[in-house]
Amino acid sequence: MARIILMGILAALFFSSTFVLNRAMSLDGGHWVWTAALRYAWMLALLCLWLGVTGRGALGLAALGLYRRHFVFWTVAGSVGFGVFYALISFSASYAPGWVVAATWQMTILATPVVLLLFGRRVPLRALGFTLLVFAGVLLINLEQAGTLPAGDVLLGALPVLVAAFAYPFGNQMVWEAREAGVRADARAAAGKGPAEEISARTGMGGIVRRCIPALSHPAMDDAMCRVLLLTLGSLPLWVVLAVWFAPPAPSGGQVLMTLLVAVFSGVAATSLFLSARHAAKTPADLAAADCTQSMEVVFSLAGEALLLGGALPHSMGWAGMALTLLGLVLYLRVQNAG
Repeated sequence: MARIILMGILAALFFSSTFVLNRAMSLDGGHWVWTAALRYAWMLALLCLWLGVTGRGALGLAALGLYRRHFVFWTVAGSVGFGVFYALISFSASYAPGWVVAATWQMTILATPVVLLLFGRRVPLRALGFTLLVFAGVLLINLEQAGTLPAGDVLLGALPVLVAAFAYPFGNQMVWEAREAGVRADARAAAGKGPAEEISARTGMGGIVRRCIPALSHPAMDDAMCRVLLLTLGSLPLWVVLAVWFAPPAPSGGQVLMTLLVAVFSGVAATSLFLSARHAAKTPADLAAADCTQSMEVVFSLAGEALLLGGALPHSMGWAGMALTLLGLVLYLRVQNAG
């Protein structure tokens, strides 16, 4: 388990670079549209390079065909799961310190069960009480900010992150549903059955949502990097719309470099380490340990901002809020993985 915890903590360290570097770009006058859009432009290039270097170029090309055939689906899933999510995270960095954004982002643990319910999935509810601790911690952190910043800035720093916390799991769940529907379709075809039984079973709000999602049976759907590539491609139309709508001034060389660092640190290094930690888990306790290490994002973001950007340390209310957030996250994940 020590190896799993170490990999998870390293992943949290790299993930925290997102919040620190986004804040740095904001303080340097970089527009949030470029902070978000350039990160995914770099991600697209890195993903193509990765697929080529690992000998999976043919699979990547096949994924492009899947993207063309289901352009609307991937545009919606990518725009919500990657576009809306990261645009709002980048926007919030203009109004709140990175560690506050990181702490508020922990609300995604509450958002994920809500999203699953919207898709008609069963959700274990026994651990949801611990999310109240997370919510209380986030509330205390933002209340402290309210004492030092204008109320409008506090809201603009917190509310977009809360929306992002729902957008990210929603977009990713769309992809999961499409892949799961493809698996079921293959199983029905192998059994000589048609799709009627499956469609008739999709009742209720969750069923209606799932009926709008195509069944995608394709080798690219079984490859994590290809799924990220497809979501990244799906987010591109949103970045174009935002760039045209807001018409931000050209990014500086420093902003271009920092978005590359975010893409490498968060998009490649952190994701690889975290997935490796989860794949190395053999028991629910191991999974809980891997997931709980991500609460360290808040600590690393606070330390990074204080050391690199000269950010102010929180006062007593902020420390209490951070402690509640971390405690609630750890207890929630432990109870969920224990069952």
